[in-house]
Amino acid sequence: MRITITSVFVDDQRKAHDFYTNVLGFTVRHDIPMGEDTWWLTVVSPEDPEGTELLLEPAGHPAVKPYRDALVEDGIPLAQFSVADTQAEYERLTNLGVEFTQEPTDVGMAVVAVFDDTCGNLIQIASLKDAASQ
Repeated sequence: MRITITSVFVDDQRKAHDFYTNVLGFTVRHDIPMGEDTWWLTVVSPEDPEGTELLLEPAGHPAVKPYRDALVEDGIPLAQFSVADTQAEYERLTNLGVEFTQEPTDVGMAVVAVFDDTCGNLIQIASLKDAASQ
C-alpha cells in the first residue's frame, strides 16, 4: 500500500492553482474540468514528478469550514511539506509575500515554519537536521 493522492481543501481552485504553482513551485499533474467551476486539480513536486499528488479539493462540503476554522484558530497546520532548508525557504516565500504564522523554529530533530496558503489552510514546512547537529 502507498499514498498516491492526498488533498487540501481550498476556497478557490484557480487561486490555489496560482499559489501552489507560481509561489510554492509545484507543477500541475491533472487539470480536468469536473463541472461548473470545478476541476480535478492535482499538483506534484517537481523534485518527484511521479510521486504523491496533492489534490486541490473544493471546500464546498459543510463540514470543511468548521474543521479548517478550528485548525487555523488553534494554529494547527493541515499539511506538511519537506524542504531542504527551512530558513532559506522561509526567506524565499516571505520575499514572495507569503505570510507566516510561525517563523523558523528549531524543534530538536527538525526546523519548522508555518504559513497561510491564502486558500484557508495553514501549511508547515520542515527540514530534518542530521544527527550531529541535534
